[in-house]
Amino acid sequence: MPEQRCDSYYNATIKDETNYPRLEEELRVDVVIIGGGFTGVATALELAEKGIKVAIVEANKIGWGATGRNGGQVTGSLSGDSAMTKQLRNQIGQEAEEFVWDLRWRGHEIIKQRVAKYDIDCDLKFGHLHTAYKPAHMAEMQKTYDEGVKRGMGDELQLVSKTDIPKYLETPLYHGGLLNKRNMHLHSVNLCIGEARAAHRLGAVIFENSAVIDISDGVLPVVKTQYGSITANSVLLAGNAYHKLARKKLKGMLFPASLGNCATVKLSPDVAKALNPHDVAVYDSRFVLDYFRMTADNRLMFGGGTNYSGRDSNDLASELRPAIERTFPRLKGVDIEFQWTGMAGIVVNRIPQLGKVSSNVFYCQGYSGHGVATSHIMGEIMANAIIGQLTEFDLFANMKHIRIPMNDWFGNQAMALGMTYYRMLEHFK
Repeated sequence: MPEQRCDSYYNATIKDETNYPRLEEELRVDVVIIGGGFTGVATALELAEKGIKVAIVEANKIGWGATGRNGGQVTGSLSGDSAMTKQLRNQIGQEAEEFVWDLRWRGHEIIKQRVAKYDIDCDLKFGHLHTAYKPAHMAEMQKTYDEGVKRGMGDELQLVSKTDIPKYLETPLYHGGLLNKRNMHLHSVNLCIGEARAAHRLGAVIFENSAVIDISDGVLPVVKTQYGSITANSVLLAGNAYHKLARKKLKGMLFPASLGNCATVKLSPDVAKALNPHDVAVYDSRFVLDYFRMTADNRLMFGGGTNYSGRDSNDLASELRPAIERTFPRLKGVDIEFQWTGMAGIVVNRIPQLGKVSSNVFYCQGYSGHGVATSHIMGEIMANAIIGQLTEFDLFANMKHIRIPMNDWFGNQAMALGMTYYRMLEHFK
């Protein structure tokens, strides 16, 4: 059975709810995309802009999964960048560093262009502060700053000292930070819905409440739901941590981690301004971090405490409240109006996974908590691959990944044990 949208801030403030039909017919298109989150919608829009006949088949609603449950931050903190660079050196040599650096910001440009071109109202704002949880963490921020200046970002980056943190956040918690004016934050669901509408206007067909039950992989693949089917030249699996298709091929590669977010009641404009005078998005420098920002209607949206066991939290607000009050003592006892969880797809080496499960069935998954920007980058790469431009796709498809040879439950316990190890390392740094 399809599920309704979760009780999140995003879903309570949708500008224009979707109402796409259930698949109840037999269709023929060029490409079928399974999954109506950022990966599927971004790829569909790329293809529709190229004149490709594309269909999206979503089990629930557009933006229902992790796309509608994240912190809404668009940052250049590309997951798995070091491991990615190391492997790319074996493929493209000295160009690897430049390729990965450019990749950091490519999603930003795609999103900015889409918002402007299609007039998408998604509360897009600029400015992000990466905060140092410990004094020692400033060394890495200095390194990032120096790299950015060397690559022409001097006007967009600023190191913030501990004494200057109060200019940006009303908190006793941090020892400095790195301000990035290129990074952004936004309303994730409204962005995804806006992109879906743009794809639909360009000819894409979209189906909601249409769970795929089988992919018949013959000369032409056939995607089947309970009430209909679509025949296509190519299929893209874009469900990330939420789909269970092609498990034999993809087993042990991706594991779900529960990401928790909440939003307070509306705060007065004066309080919101005092907490976050420059309206920046924030995440801290720990391996398992907290992240937060102000919404367009002056709520504090706060996330953290990633659960790598694969299970959702029972009372997320109670779990996040101590972190909120520790970060902003002014908010002690504040009412939390919304709380929600979402499953991110975690990859052991943090490199996004692109590939094929057969000659004409592609997959794209595994952004490890950095999906808003990365999904748009991968959508562009996947759209190009589907029409035969395979250069960038092949770079990722040739990456080596660690496959955990056990079922999902054991894999998640292994991931949770690894995260405990990193938490312990941070404690003693």
